[in-house]
Amino acid sequence: MSFALKLDTETVERAYPDEALTLPPDTSIRDVFAQLRTRNSGAVTVCEDEAIVGIFTERDALRLLAAGADIDQPISAVMTRNPTTLQKTDSVSKAISLMSSGGYRQLPIVDEENRPVSILKAAGILHYLVEHFPKIIYNLPPEPHHSPQTREGA
Repeated sequence: MSFALKLDTETVERAYPDEALTLPPDTSIRDVFAQLRTRNSGAVTVCEDEAIVGIFTERDALRLLAAGADIDQPISAVMTRNPTTLQKTDSVSKAISLMSSGGYRQLPIVDEENRPVSILKAAGILHYLVEHFPKIIYNLPPEPHHSPQTREGA
């Protein structure tokens, strides 16, 4: 079976998704920061009646802090509404395509009722790729296409 075939057939659940951190929209940004730090997570899914309505990532946090925003306001005021999501049955290929075209490092994976079940990170996809090519990736020299000008050795 070729690698390209696996990308198109294996689901995102094989790409090491993490458990989703989920909070309600009225949670303060300050509390979101505390949860992100405690859980060592880079994103929080914002849910209303268990369905995802937004996402807040570490990039959003950096923009807020740089702008000197009020971190006591609710997360609903600054979250990204209606985020791009994946279904559990979506392929790894689709996830890579969405991340690449949208510039995302994290995508929520949702069930049929739009409830977050996990979150797929770029690091999970990288782990998945390394798993498929361990000999190639672990054995590449620092400059794989570099030819030495002089002979090595005695």
